[in-house]
Amino acid sequence: MADLLPSSSPTLAAIDLGSNSFRLEIARVALSRYQRQVCFKRMVSLGAGLDSRGVLSREAMTRGLHCLQGFASELVRYDPSSVRVVATQTLREARNRDEFLHRAETLLGLPVEVISGHEEARLIYAGVAFIHPSRERRLVVDIGGRSTEMIVGRGGAQHVMQSFAVGSASIAQHFFPGGRMTEEAFRAAQLAIGETVCPALAPFAAAHWDEAFGASGTAGSVSAVLKATGVTGGAITPKGLRWLIKRCVAAGHVDRLELPGLKPQRRSVLPGGLSILYTLAAHCGVRRMLPARGALREGVIVDLFRQSELNGDAKINGVSLRNQPPELVSA
Repeated sequence: MADLLPSSSPTLAAIDLGSNSFRLEIARVALSRYQRQVCFKRMVSLGAGLDSRGVLSREAMTRGLHCLQGFASELVRYDPSSVRVVATQTLREARNRDEFLHRAETLLGLPVEVISGHEEARLIYAGVAFIHPSRERRLVVDIGGRSTEMIVGRGGAQHVMQSFAVGSASIAQHFFPGGRMTEEAFRAAQLAIGETVCPALAPFAAAHWDEAFGASGTAGSVSAVLKATGVTGGAITPKGLRWLIKRCVAAGHVDRLELPGLKPQRRSVLPGGLSILYTLAAHCGVRRMLPARGALREGVIVDLFRQSELNGDAKINGVSLRNQPPELVSA
């Protein structure tokens, strides 16, 4: 792939300050192709440091800032021509976020944008649409640490977008305290999630899309486990989700989850993410979902490329990247 990209293609960087992990991605985009140069991921668990009053702990801030110090060194090393730093749900909620943002911006020498759930959904879809070009109507679901984004679109255009304030870490903390997993806890989590999301799910029903993609950690982890155990070939299905919930209940505690394909750092948030994914699949009629290679950070890179290289109604992958105003849905 590298020899297909002209040397004039700019090097672009995205930093994603998520509730579970912080990520730095450096890539080049040209000729309808995405070439990742390097990606750094650190499990910071920023969202775990947010208390019931919405105050971010000193310990969580320190973990995040230590990670960003390393990212700053990598930016100097790779010297990208354009960088965008985005922060998501935890910093949308944190009452004392200004202190963290000031220190983060000083370390990076860059502004940090606390983006809305709507903007997060737009960028997630941009990343998935570019990495997985298709003319089919598609549902994209991205379960993060403290929020879940859902988008229905076609080609490069988003038609409906929604962000819900439920995520794998927040659900795990509330319904699976101390890492304990029971059948009753899964039922309670699914009921609470359903009450939160159901009023806004009509536009995401199966009649409105032809294919479904799951972006980011939860979908990737579930897909990896289902593939490694031979339950499916990697597709996420209702049967596979029920099987995995039963395995979690049988283990009883996240520390005893020994599942092929599951990374140790994903154990603590798996029951929360699994509860969200199962609930959404049941209510939206998802029979088969594939893991997406693109997500928020790829969307940021694609957006930077579009801003620097494209004018008007230029096209990539045969799809117009002109922003289409989506229908807004209230939860």
